[in-house]
Amino acid sequence: MMRICVCLLTPVLFGLTVSAQPLVEPTWTDPLGYVCHRAAMPITIDGKLDDPAWRTAPWSTAFVDIEGDARPKPRWRTRMKMLWDDRFLYIAAEMEEPHLWATLNEHDSVIFHDNDFEVFLDPDGDNQNYCELEINAKNTTWDLLLTRPYRDGGRAINAWEILGLKTAVHLDGTLNDPRDRDRGWTVEIAWPWKGLKELTSVSVPPRDGEQWRINFSRVQWDLEVVDGKYRKVKGRPEYNWVWSPQGAIDMHRPERWGYLQFSTAKPDSVKFRPDPDRRLRDALHRVYYAQARHRSRTGAYASSLEALKLNPAHFPKGLRIDRGRLGYDAELTIPGNPGARWVISQDSWIRRLAAPKAK
Repeated sequence: MMRICVCLLTPVLFGLTVSAQPLVEPTWTDPLGYVCHRAAMPITIDGKLDDPAWRTAPWSTAFVDIEGDARPKPRWRTRMKMLWDDRFLYIAAEMEEPHLWATLNEHDSVIFHDNDFEVFLDPDGDNQNYCELEINAKNTTWDLLLTRPYRDGGRAINAWEILGLKTAVHLDGTLNDPRDRDRGWTVEIAWPWKGLKELTSVSVPPRDGEQWRINFSRVQWDLEVVDGKYRKVKGRPEYNWVWSPQGAIDMHRPERWGYLQFSTAKPDSVKFRPDPDRRLRDALHRVYYAQARHRSRTGAYASSLEALKLNPAHFPKGLRIDRGRLGYDAELTIPGNPGARWVISQDSWIRRLAAPKAK
């Protein structure tokens, strides 16, 4: 199977909308969760991960292929950890790498053309207005804002900058020197809250117990040595290794990202709390994918599960689809919370609506 990098397509670089591609439904697996504790002391961003504060932060599980168990495990280990305080979300990553290689030096270059580490963050989990950060072994960065996923006609805003961002890289080996075997590289990121306030209506900095959606990706290319220099092997696609598997070769499916749970408690004293509404959210996303398939066949959206060829018995009770001239809203009521509901639209915008206030 041909593996296509969908991190960003060339037309988006010039502000154009990417043409619609056949929308393949992902493999549905449980997203991972990470409890992020407050940093006990300040962190120096130098890429070395030796600050005492990092000792209290647990490492994530090792990254897997973007499709999950359907593909072989990555050749080299990647893992991450996180902390936070009143000013920053801190992210650390450790990557085994026998061949340290990077070529890009200019900020906002298409960094995934090199081996890189990437962060995807959607604070309110609504699939809209999310951000992406990519970094290579030279500490060259690319930050961009997505109004919505490319599958929904989203645009990448490259002029957007993460205000106050701090990044650093530490190399355990020699860069771009094929004469030796390297051990790897580490990345350290301090992502300021002030650079996220424009993206969301949720509290920034977050409150104890709040959850955001986040994922991480490592893009890795096969290299060969030609005339004493590293070069990508022509014709071979990249590997995409991620923290929480997407179930499809596409990082721009925010509904598949993992959960970031903030905590002010002592490390190891709090467990991750699964999203109580995730089954409702997943059901609405299944409707979204079925609507996309239906529209590709018929040119219109459907108004019922039967028309979408979905078995109503497999969906929670109370599902309603309101079809309009240009789109639709599909909604599910929240059990035990009369009047409250989750709603998804044709652009995959998903939101939780409170019960109407009594007059």
